[in-house]
Amino acid sequence: MTVLEQPGSYRPTPPNWQPRTDPAPLLPDAEPYRLLGTDAAAELDPELLVLLYGHLVRGRRYNTQATALTRQGRLAVYPSSTGQEACQVGAALALAERDWLFPSYRDTLAAVARGLDPVQALTLLRGDWHTGYDPHEHRVAPLCTPLATQLPHAVGLAHAARLKGDDVVALAMVGDGGTSEGDFHEAMNFAAVWRAPVVFLVQNNGFAISVPLAKQTAAPSLAHKAVGYGMPGRLVDGNDVAAVHRVVGEALARARSGGGPTLIEAVTYRLDAHTNADDATRYRSDAEVEAWRGHDPVALLEAELTGRKLLDEDGMRAVREDAERMAAGLRERMNQDPVLDPMELFTHVYAEQTAQLREQAAQLRAELAAADELAPGTHGHGPQEGRQR
Repeated sequence: MTVLEQPGSYRPTPPNWQPRTDPAPLLPDAEPYRLLGTDAAAELDPELLVLLYGHLVRGRRYNTQATALTRQGRLAVYPSSTGQEACQVGAALALAERDWLFPSYRDTLAAVARGLDPVQALTLLRGDWHTGYDPHEHRVAPLCTPLATQLPHAVGLAHAARLKGDDVVALAMVGDGGTSEGDFHEAMNFAAVWRAPVVFLVQNNGFAISVPLAKQTAAPSLAHKAVGYGMPGRLVDGNDVAAVHRVVGEALARARSGGGPTLIEAVTYRLDAHTNADDATRYRSDAEVEAWRGHDPVALLEAELTGRKLLDEDGMRAVREDAERMAAGLRERMNQDPVLDPMELFTHVYAEQTAQLREQAAQLRAELAAADELAPGTHGHGPQEGRQR
């Protein structure tokens, strides 16, 4: 194909111009898509709604328990997703078992909803080695702290799966702050050009730590950015778990059928601070937070379920008790000091250790042996393997 034969090329003779892609079908709706509280909610599967409710309640309790663990010194940091539970639960439960999830550091609930052990999901945040879980077991990539670096990884996996003929779609989650990173642009562009089976879910909670969205972009919405890459953009109410589940599910089905990537913006709000180290009162008002509490994702679904008589007090009590049991188990296991071996620093870095790693391992082994001579068994590599932290 010559340059002049390609769509979007300027021609010296009429027709001088035609777009590479018709932008109209790619534009997001004018308003975020909603289901709960609308007439369309009556058609939703009751079993799905009850399942989503259970995950939301457990997710909310998980957030409060993990935040408490940071205050007790059991976690180094915890980026709470209180208020954003619907984004993570609705999206994760839309995935097929064979699909992959690429989470950011705030997406522990999505990983747990995918079947990951609740303690393993916190391993990295307590400062332990590596990821704390096998990504292949549940098809959950490592929780990613650097902003947006997981997005190109998701595109690469999805593109490779398509080349191999595997029926796999990748879901890549990122915050609104991550859309300001170069990795976001690179991932979007590669995905669109390759028509990779990947879905990008941006959780727009209003702030990149303390920087409001208005200081990050002048776009009409983050979903509008999709048009510039040649993929559809969707706008959804991120606190409406049923809407998130449907929109993500439709995007996954589109990707699976060969339609290529989709960018979804879920409009939500982070009710807690950015992390336990953040003072959110310096950049937002209590009145703003309280206004968003009136659009709480747990309360929205609970109102739908009780209004349709799909959930009563006994049902809600049972879900809360289940969440408390989960929290109690999380407390008990997180309060156990892990046995650590410093030599594990060199495990799983490469399939075969490099010369430099072997040299460093030998140096550390010698230092530990010397320390054990002074205080036998205290450094986790000697007569008594492991040390407690």
